[in-house]
Amino acid sequence: MPHERAGTPARPEDLVDVPRLVTAYYALHPDPAEPGQRVAFGTSGHRGSALRTAFNEDHIAATSQAICEYRAEQGTDGPLFLGADTHALSEPARVTALEVFAANGVTVLIDQGDGFTPTPAVSHAILTHNRGRTGALADGVVVTPSHNPPADGGFKYNPPSGGPAASDATGWIQDRANALIADGLKGVRRIPYSRALAADTTGRYDFLGAYVDDLPSVLDLAAVRSAGVRIGADPLGGASVGYWGRIAETHGLDLTVVNPLADPTWRFMTLDWDGKIRMDCSSPYAMASLIDRKDEYAIATGNDADADRHGIVTPDGGLMNPNHYLAAAIAYLVRHREQWSDSLAIGKTLVSSSMIDKVAADLGRTLTEVPVGFKWFVDGLIGGTLAFGGEESAGASFLRRDGSVWTTDKDGILLALLASEITAVTGRTPSQHYAELTERFGAPAYARIDAPADREQKAVLARLSPEQVPARELAGEPVTGVLTEAPGNGAAIGGIKVTTENAWFAARPSGTEDVYKVYAESFKGEEHLAQVQQEAQAIVGQALGG
Repeated sequence: MPHERAGTPARPEDLVDVPRLVTAYYALHPDPAEPGQRVAFGTSGHRGSALRTAFNEDHIAATSQAICEYRAEQGTDGPLFLGADTHALSEPARVTALEVFAANGVTVLIDQGDGFTPTPAVSHAILTHNRGRTGALADGVVVTPSHNPPADGGFKYNPPSGGPAASDATGWIQDRANALIADGLKGVRRIPYSRALAADTTGRYDFLGAYVDDLPSVLDLAAVRSAGVRIGADPLGGASVGYWGRIAETHGLDLTVVNPLADPTWRFMTLDWDGKIRMDCSSPYAMASLIDRKDEYAIATGNDADADRHGIVTPDGGLMNPNHYLAAAIAYLVRHREQWSDSLAIGKTLVSSSMIDKVAADLGRTLTEVPVGFKWFVDGLIGGTLAFGGEESAGASFLRRDGSVWTTDKDGILLALLASEITAVTGRTPSQHYAELTERFGAPAYARIDAPADREQKAVLARLSPEQVPARELAGEPVTGVLTEAPGNGAAIGGIKVTTENAWFAARPSGTEDVYKVYAESFKGEEHLAQVQQEAQAIVGQALGG
C-alpha cells in the first residue's frame, strides 16, 4: 500500500542533512568483512549511502584506481569523459575520482562550464569521439545513483562501447576495488585536487553543446517547431536542468522549463509511493506536481537525476505507464524512420510488457528479449542489429534517423522529445496512440510487487533451473514456457519467467533488500493479474523450499 503522504510535498523532516551526509563520505570507512559495505556493481554501477558506509571516499578512490588498471589492461588509452549529476555525494565523488585518474596519468575530460552532466551526454561524447577510430578509444564515468533518494551516491563505468559496462568488466573492477580497500588503499595512486585540476591530462569538453546541437540527427525537431507543440519539461532537479533551456533556444521550440531548480535535498519534490524522496519520473507520486499541470501543455515530461529515464504526461492520459509509452514509441518509430533497415530488431527486457511483442510482430520486426539491464542492448545498438532498446523502468534509446548509433545508454531526454515529435507529426499524443494499440491487441494489466526472501533464498532464486519449477498451469491457463535464460541472447536472467497464452510472471531477487520482485502481466484483466501474482508467489515459494 502507498504511504499515507505519497504524492504530497516534502516537509523539512523528510530532507537529508547534506553536511552530515558529506561528512560521512569522508569520515566513515568501510569494513571489507561487511557485505553491505563492499563495492558492489549492480545492473548499472555501484550505489549506496555514505550514512550506511556504502558509498564513501574509500569506495570511490578504490573503484577509480580499479578502473585505471582495467582500462590499461584493455588497452583503452583515449580520454575518459567524466560526468556527474546533482546528488549531494556526486561532487565529492567526482573530485575523488579526478584525483585518482590524474595521478594515474589518465586523460580526463570534464564539463566545459562545470555543469551537471546527464548520462546520455556522456554516452554521446564517448561514441562521438570513437566514431571511425581504431585506437586511442575513449570511455567514461558517470557519478550518479540515477533516481535514488538524495542520501545515495552512485558511480558507473561506460567502456568504449558507450553504454553500461558488461558483467565481466564490472566484476573485475568490483573485485579489484574491494581488494584495494582490504589492503588499506595502499595500491591507490592519488594527488591533491588542485594539482589534478591543473594537470596536463585534465581537459574540458562541451557536453551540453555537443549533445544539443546533434539532436536533429535523431529527432524531427523541425516538425515539432512547425507544429508549435507546447512542451513543459521538468528536470526534477537533475542533471538535465541546464539542457532543456538550451534545447528550446537552439531549436526554437515552445518549451518551458517547469522547474529550473537544483537542490541536493530535493525539497521541491512530492514523496514517492513509500514516503521517500525519489526522482522516479515513471512514478505518479513523484511526478504529482507535473501531472497537476498536464492541461497547460500538449506534452509534459520529466527526467530522473541523471536524465537516463523519461516520464511522459499528456492532457488526455496523465502520466503514461512506461510500458505503454515504449509500445507507442516503437510503433511510431518503425513507421517514420524510412532509412532504418527492415532487418533491424526491436529490443526489450524480459519484464517489459508483451504488448511490445505484439507491436513488433505486427510491424514484421524480430523481437530481441534480454535480461534486465540496459547493458544487454549495447552491442545491438552499436553493431547495427537493434533499432530500439527499452526497459520497463522507463529507460530506452534508439538509432539516429540514418540508422547509425546515437547513444548506447538510456536517454531520457531523447524519449521525452520523441513524445513531442509523435504529437507534431501525427496530431495525436502518445497516449492516444497507445489507446489505438489496445483496441487492436487488447489492454494488458501489468504490475510489480515485492515478496520477502532472505539472502539464502535470493541466492537460490538467482540459480534456479527450469526443472526446479514444475508448474504446468498458471491462473487457469497451461504454462507455455519456463525460462531461466533470455530468449534473445541466451543470457541467464537471474531468476525465472513463466508464460501462458495470455499472461506471464517473472521473479528476480532484489540486489539491495530482503525481497524478490514479481513482475506480472495479463491480457485478461486485473482480476486475472491478481490471480497470476498470487500463484506466482506460491510457485516461487515452493521452488525456494517454502
